[in-house]
Amino acid sequence: MPSRLAGVGRSGASPPQPAAQGHLQPEDRMLKGQLPNMGKDLAAHPGSPPANNGEGPEKSPVLPPKLPAQISNEDPQAKAASFIPKPPPRPRLERALSLDEKAWRRRRFPSSHEDLAAHVGASPCRGSSQDEVLRPPAHTDSPHCLSASLQEIPTSRRAQGSAGGSPSSWGHCISGMISTSLDVLHRDGASARSPARLPAVDQKVASGSLRPADRVDSGQADLKARLPSRLFRAHSSLGPGRPPSPLASEARSSFSLLAPIRAKDVRTRSYLEGSLLASGALMGAEELARYFPDRSMALFVATWNMQGQKELPPNLDELLLPAEADYAQDLYVVGVQEGCSDRREWETRLQETLGPRYVTLYSAAHGALYMSVLIRRDLIWFCSEVESSTVTTRIVSHIKTKGALGVSFTFFGTSLLFITSHFTCDGKVSERLLDYSRTIQGLALPKSVPDTSPYRSDAADVTTRFDGVFWFGDFNFRLSGGRVAVEAILKQDLGEKVSALLQHDQLTQEMKKGSIFKGFQEPDIHFLPSYKFDIGKDSYDTTSKQRTPSYTDRVMYKSRHKGDICPIKYSSCPGIKTSDHRPVYSLFRVKVRPGRDNIPLAAGKFDRELYLIGIKRRISREIQRQQALKAQHSSSICTVS
Repeated sequence: MPSRLAGVGRSGASPPQPAAQGHLQPEDRMLKGQLPNMGKDLAAHPGSPPANNGEGPEKSPVLPPKLPAQISNEDPQAKAASFIPKPPPRPRLERALSLDEKAWRRRRFPSSHEDLAAHVGASPCRGSSQDEVLRPPAHTDSPHCLSASLQEIPTSRRAQGSAGGSPSSWGHCISGMISTSLDVLHRDGASARSPARLPAVDQKVASGSLRPADRVDSGQADLKARLPSRLFRAHSSLGPGRPPSPLASEARSSFSLLAPIRAKDVRTRSYLEGSLLASGALMGAEELARYFPDRSMALFVATWNMQGQKELPPNLDELLLPAEADYAQDLYVVGVQEGCSDRREWETRLQETLGPRYVTLYSAAHGALYMSVLIRRDLIWFCSEVESSTVTTRIVSHIKTKGALGVSFTFFGTSLLFITSHFTCDGKVSERLLDYSRTIQGLALPKSVPDTSPYRSDAADVTTRFDGVFWFGDFNFRLSGGRVAVEAILKQDLGEKVSALLQHDQLTQEMKKGSIFKGFQEPDIHFLPSYKFDIGKDSYDTTSKQRTPSYTDRVMYKSRHKGDICPIKYSSCPGIKTSDHRPVYSLFRVKVRPGRDNIPLAAGKFDRELYLIGIKRRISREIQRQQALKAQHSSSICTVS
């Protein structure tokens, strides 16, 4: 009978329990569900305590004194033994390790307001995520097997005055035991690799108050771990072959081929007004050496009397991009006399021919006189404001076909003046000399741009106020001797007839006398007279007037400093036959000097609308060419014999 009662007491009906076995109380669920065996997980990692491989059941955590009823129903020896609470040797943390990693990363971090409320008005014993503070973790070298659990369960702070929490709270007791066990395991597993350890926890008290400074926040640790990869992805999107971070490059820019700019140069960049040798001067020697190491730029100057023809040549490559020049020039200046009625169309054609690497810095007109200045897009920042002035030599005429147009600006420290003129065609040489005198006295330049060498300037001569002067146009000086004598010379060899023709040139004779173009020079002429041709033909005037061929279209240059201007090429364009004049062009190398920062800059201004139209024209032309080529291939007829 006693044995039966003992069996019934173990397997049969028992005294009233708080809940059935299928419906456990929260305390029982935490003992059985929250703390499963971790021996299998910990054994796979170095530094973890050995797992219990025995077949016997593992020891459960010691129950708190709050549950005497459950202890009384166990073995009588356990009932007689004294209750000594101690931390379990191997905590069962399977629930903490089995958390979904994606769900853990999607947790919502507290905002600044929530964080402030947690510090001010929240209970110090709360263990929710709203209590956590985003700060660097206390440990970075924790064992891999404990990474999730360590980030979830923060360490407890020391007791502040009191015991820190009520021992009757089962949640606080479990928290204290888990924290204590984690501290022991982490200290044993990570001692061989890093001296960093989790803060020690008082084992006698179940800590309910948590110190935020000792918490290991998983979100912050994960943020620090992913920060380098985020930078790499952001910068790698700029293109392949880029470094992972702009800070990885020390001496040069990581994302462009431009010259690097050091931070100390930005701090010391002065832009002092009037500074010549100051560090960082925009027009100074350092900036000039970056773009022009030899301190000389390539200049293209052209003049053409269009005879008022509306028809423009289909291609201007022969004029602007001659075959003799291997490279394009830095600055293009084109002057036109008796220009076409559609001036905008002419300027568009110039922009279209030079392409997107050039911009129209300035364009001006005086009646039928046009001038366009195109410059490389990289160099627009080193130009002063562009100024212009005009002079009319034939006042009676309603249409200003005779006169002069001047355009001036300063490039770095070199002041440049460009004049295109159309002198009187009828009358004697004295009329043309008078046009020259009116021009040098009437052009009011410079205006607001300061003179680079005022002590050498002359109020009666505009050409003395600039470092470099280029005067080009239709000067209408003829070859003396008559049509028959000139035709006889033209039948000789090219080298002999050019020198023979120049002996009859009126302009050359007047320059030797010093009556015109004082201080100017002209490159050596090696081309035939540019006037007067039959339109569309290579023959000189065959009309009843029988005009004498002459060198009416010329290019002159003058330099304030000897040797600053060097002519490279001087020729005409026989392939452009839409006018009775052939265009004449000249290539120069112009020495550029460093300047001062006291000039009004153009600030990168250019004709943007004209620039866009030129680009669209080039694209349309290329599409039409490809379509025509495709149509030519598709329309070819194959015959079968």
